[in-house]
Parts: sequence; C-alpha cells; structure tokens
Amino acid sequence: MRRNRRVKILATLGPSSSEQDIIEQLYRSGADVFRINMSHTDHDRLKMLVDRIRSVEESVGRPIGILADLQGPKLRVGTFADGPVMLENGAKFTLDADTSGGDVNRVHLPHPEILQALEPGHRLLLDDGKVQLKVLEASATKAVTEVIVGGKLSDRKGVSVPDSEIATSAMTEKDHKDLIAALDQNVDWVALSFVQRPDDLAEVRKITRGRAGVLAKIEKPQAIGRLDEIIELSDAIMVARGDLGVELPLEQVPGLQKRITRACRRAGKPVVVATQMLESMITSPVPTRAEVSDVATAVFEGADAVMLSAESAAGDFPIEAVSTMDKIAQQVEQDANYRNIIHAQRTEPEATGADAISAAARQIAETLNLAAVVCYTTSGATGLRASRERPSSAVIVLSPVLATARRLSLCWGLHCVVSEDAANEEDMIDRACRISYKEEFAKPGQRIIVTAGVPFGTPGSTNLLRIAFVGNDGQGGI
Repeated sequence: MRRNRRVKILATLGPSSSEQDIIEQLYRSGADVFRINMSHTDHDRLKMLVDRIRSVEESVGRPIGILADLQGPKLRVGTFADGPVMLENGAKFTLDADTSGGDVNRVHLPHPEILQALEPGHRLLLDDGKVQLKVLEASATKAVTEVIVGGKLSDRKGVSVPDSEIATSAMTEKDHKDLIAALDQNVDWVALSFVQRPDDLAEVRKITRGRAGVLAKIEKPQAIGRLDEIIELSDAIMVARGDLGVELPLEQVPGLQKRITRACRRAGKPVVVATQMLESMITSPVPTRAEVSDVATAVFEGADAVMLSAESAAGDFPIEAVSTMDKIAQQVEQDANYRNIIHAQRTEPEATGADAISAAARQIAETLNLAAVVCYTTSGATGLRASRERPSSAVIVLSPVLATARRLSLCWGLHCVVSEDAANEEDMIDRACRISYKEEFAKPGQRIIVTAGVPFGTPGSTNLLRIAFVGNDGQGGI
C-alpha cells in the first residue's frame, strides 16, 4: 500500500478510535502515525493500544509509527470555598501559598516555583487565557495582581505564565513513569510537552538512550527564544499551536509556525503542525473553508506531518477527518505552485559526504526524471537526509531494522520498507529494483537511483550512488 502524497498524517487515538477495526480504517484512510495522549491514558490502556496498532501493522504489511505524548507539568489554581467567582476588570486578586479555599479576593496557587518566578509586570493567564492578570507585587509566598480581563474562575483552572521562566523540569513524576512504560512498549517517538529550554530535553534523552525519537513540543514563549538549541537537541519538533496561542498573541502564531517549520527544514529535523486543524469535524462531517486553508498552508510550507487531535480521538467523524486531511494534502501537492514553494525553501547541503550524496541523488533524479530515489539505511540518518532534500521523485527507504522504518514513517515523502541489508553491490541494485517494482513506484524500463554505504551494514557511511534500470521482471541492471 502506497500513499499518493508526501506529507504524513498523525492521528490521535481516543474514545472514538480505540477499537482495532477503527484503527485499521484510520490507517487505510490515510493515518501514517498514531499518537497516544498520556494525559488520558493509563499503562494498561497504553499496552492495549500499542498491541492493536501492531496487529493492524501486521494486517496491512506496512511499518506504522507510534508517538506517546507525555502530559508535562499541569499548572492549576487551587479550589474556591463557595464555588466559582466572578473577577471584575481592575479589581485586585491575590494568588498565594495559603491552602484554604479561595474567594473573589484570593486563591491558593499550589506551585511555589511560579510564585518564585513572578515579577511585577508579568502576566498570568487563567483558564486558557479567558482571565488575564498583571502582577503588581510578588514575593515567594504571594503575588498581588490586577485583573486586566475579568471573567468566571472556578476550581483547578489552568495557569499560564508567558513572561516567566519557571525553574521546574518539563518532566513530572507521572511523565517519568509514563516514559518508562512507553519505552517498555517499544513506541517509536515520545513527545515532551512545555519545553522551555534545551536542558529539558537532556533528561528525556538520558532515559530513552536512543530507544525512541524525542519530539519537542514548542508551546512556550521561552522555547521560541532558544529555538535553534532546542531543535539541535531534538529528533523532531511539534508546533503545538494550542498553548502557543494562549501564551502569545494569536496573531503571532502563523508567523511562528512558518519560522519553526523553516528552521526544522534547514536542520533536517521532522516538523509536525498540530492543534485545531479540522476542529469543526469533531461534530461535523465536513470542515470549514478556513480549516481546509489551514491544512493546505502547512502542506505548502513543507511540514513533515499534520496532526489530528480531538477530531480523531473523541470526535463523531474520526475516519472522515483523516480522509479529508488526506484529500486536502493530495490536492495541494498536485498544485502548480507546490513544487516552486518547496524548491525555493531548499537549503544547501552540509559539507559531509553523506549530505552531498543525498543532494546529488535528488538532483540526478530530477534531471533524468527517474522513477524513485532508493536509500539503504540502518540508523535512519540517510532517510532523514533524503527527506530533507524534498525531491520531486518518490523516496523509498529500505532498512533491515523495523524500528528505523517505523520511526521514519513520520518523515516527509519516505515510503519505508523493511528489507535485509544488501550482501553486495549487485544484490543492492537487484533488491532496490525489485522493491521499487513491487511497491508500484517503478515500471519495467524505468530508472531509479540508489544510495547506500560501503561497507554494507555500517551506519552513517552513505558514500555510494548508482543509477539502475528496472527490468521486465522487476530485476535490476546498472
């Protein structure tokens, strides 16, 4: 089974999409990678979902990626003694270390690290930004604020502090346990929420030790200031527009989405655009025109993947949502402007042999109008380089490592096939031609280009490039 598009679709599983037959329908409709949200998933359920995805993988005969999304620190106010309160514009409101029930004048803030980080002039956003406060006085035990935008406030509503860097890890105790459980289930990617600084990733890397790719979610203003460092330490990035749009003015988010996407493409790291992409499809079988444009913009921009959250996890039309996203992506990629935009953003290859080979393979494939670029990869690095080039020819990745094929299923344009490593050069050409033919990328008489590393089976040694003819029986010849 092959896709007729390059961008990948990441679908979240949930109450609407936990059954194995639904997961298989989602895959067949276009989902390439499945996200399991650890905010709503215990370890037994995690194991059940992974088992079901792996059964679907066996059924369809294609490697499928799994992303476990860690919850991250959830910052919330305490409780109110007599139920919700109404905060009026201009009123004073205090957040403090006192654990007693709150009222219209004050409430407990059970996060001493926030109180220590606040300074006069800093903003506090409560309940997804519906209530906005400005700090007037701050100490280690309380913050006196002025209500800038009032509204109803009730128990345990979320707190965002866009102007303050909090001295706390992006990993909570729950995240630590969830991460270990996810690694035990051999998930392919783990997503770290609320990353503020590069150090946040070091902790996860220490635990994963390469067993899963680490994806950093950009949803804090502090992360934007250190974006290049965070990209460098991550294996992939997610533009998490939900929280980003709470902590930053909404009108800044589209520009940041472009900036992050382009920075990731320069660095050769996969980038996922997420949140509210087809939000209306939670309750409607068709999206709004604005949502279609939003998905199209991410595809035009060259994002590696676009993500569905509640649309596929808890919506009434999970399969329709995936199918709609698939159709939008296919249409965009056939647009006359698409290749020009993708080409215009291409960056110069790095000064390494492997990067030069990948860039040359793309250029030769386009000049000679070859049917496919075929890369042999063990670690996945060659596949990532091929994806970064954004060639107009199809890219087939052959790997003897199933985990590598699954992980690369998130990356733009890669059709991953698990295959034994080549024994010699003749076997390499033969295998590449046979698989290109079998997977319906090349017809007899067409040519493909093959990249690999010699000696075979040595990770990170891409140094070989061959053009091959596909014979009548799918066999190859140079």
